[in-house]
Amino acid sequence: MRTTTLGSKGPEVGVIGLGCMGMTHAYDPTGRDEATSISVIHRALELGVTLIDTADVYGPFTNEDLVGKALRGRREQAVLATKVGLLVGGAPDANPPGLIRNGRPEYVREAIDASLRRLGTDHVDLYQLHRVDPEVPIEETWGALAEAVAAGKALRIGLSEVSVEEIKRAQAVHPVASVQSELSLWTRDPLAEVLPYCEEQGIAFLPFSPLGRGFLAGRFASGADLPEGDWRARLPRFQDEALRANQAIVDAVKAIAARREVTPAQVALAWVVAQGEYVVPIPGTKTPKYLEDNAGAADLTLTPEDLAELDALPAPVGSRY
Repeated sequence: MRTTTLGSKGPEVGVIGLGCMGMTHAYDPTGRDEATSISVIHRALELGVTLIDTADVYGPFTNEDLVGKALRGRREQAVLATKVGLLVGGAPDANPPGLIRNGRPEYVREAIDASLRRLGTDHVDLYQLHRVDPEVPIEETWGALAEAVAAGKALRIGLSEVSVEEIKRAQAVHPVASVQSELSLWTRDPLAEVLPYCEEQGIAFLPFSPLGRGFLAGRFASGADLPEGDWRARLPRFQDEALRANQAIVDAVKAIAARREVTPAQVALAWVVAQGEYVVPIPGTKTPKYLEDNAGAADLTLTPEDLAELDALPAPVGSRY
């Protein structure tokens, strides 16, 4: 697979990463299978999909357990990333829904040790603050993550869903290696300020949900297409009215895919990769078929005409959460 680096000073990674959340959390609870998920992670490494992203809250905790099992004997092949700062138990209308934020330094110090035990490793390559806790100054939380670097428990640290101002405040304490935020053809908010700042600073940008939680791959035309118990059914953009209104975005992606003889998912991912040198999307999947499809996006270079057509797509109907 074509590679880049995790920011200007980070390790080499494939230009497509792997998000592991759906293997144990949120999406399609009836379709989970540990053995299949482990085989997906193994195949990802074979394909050069080396950035493997998890979090302690996924499950909770079971996702790190699964990733740890999958990387047993293969740890050196992966650039392993996990996250801290969210706990199950928040209100349904929270951001993210059903989760609460905890950025207390004492919690972060305990959480890294627990994550390492579950992952079966003595260090992670990237330790990320999942969300900033409004009740705790970011400098205090970030200082605790920096302690993990000093102790050799994390090689570098990153942020998720932050503003430029928050990145700057963290940088004053310790270098920011990465920023993770939602970015796709129906979520472009980071393009205005956060991504340009990351590029300027040599900070890796890791888009989650780069396929619009599967919508941009053409998988969901109505809420009835979602698996039973799937968390997406609670999101505004997955209500039938919004799905119908946003179908024009998918239709445009499909048209370019047909023209280029590739899949819609590959077009959507190639657009994300094209947004910057250190942009590494982390599409999530627990399915071998979709893993192969996503990895194939690394071979697709969109033309200026393709990019202009995609850039001109309308904003989506419906909020993210």
